[in-house]
Amino acid sequence: MATFDDVRRLGMALPEMTESTSYGTPALKVRKKLVCRMWSEREYKRDVVHDTEVLVLFCELEMKQVLLDNHPGVLFTVPHYDGYGAVLVRMADVDLDDLADWLEESYRLKAPPTLIRQLDAD
Repeated sequence: MATFDDVRRLGMALPEMTESTSYGTPALKVRKKLVCRMWSEREYKRDVVHDTEVLVLFCELEMKQVLLDNHPGVLFTVPHYDGYGAVLVRMADVDLDDLADWLEESYRLKAPPTLIRQLDAD
């Protein structure tokens, strides 16, 4: 079972990642752009997940269905994210290696090219 502490530890290894909040929940940003955030209490009340914390990560819209198909039970979506490049992660079920990969991909979508080059050089 992963926690936001795991997300923080993995994310803070990426260039210029900062801890922040979004909708009143823990989040990570790169140069003020949201990379990931935990679901808010309002979202739990609205949707069907009540047995685990949920992390929102960004992905290429074209890859979203592939990710969902390849990781059933771990990644999911809700109608609110239809047509949007984001997936939801069941924190109770996620593997830390997968979480690290998905977090880096979300970071790459939001970070400026200079930071991507820095990441690739490291």
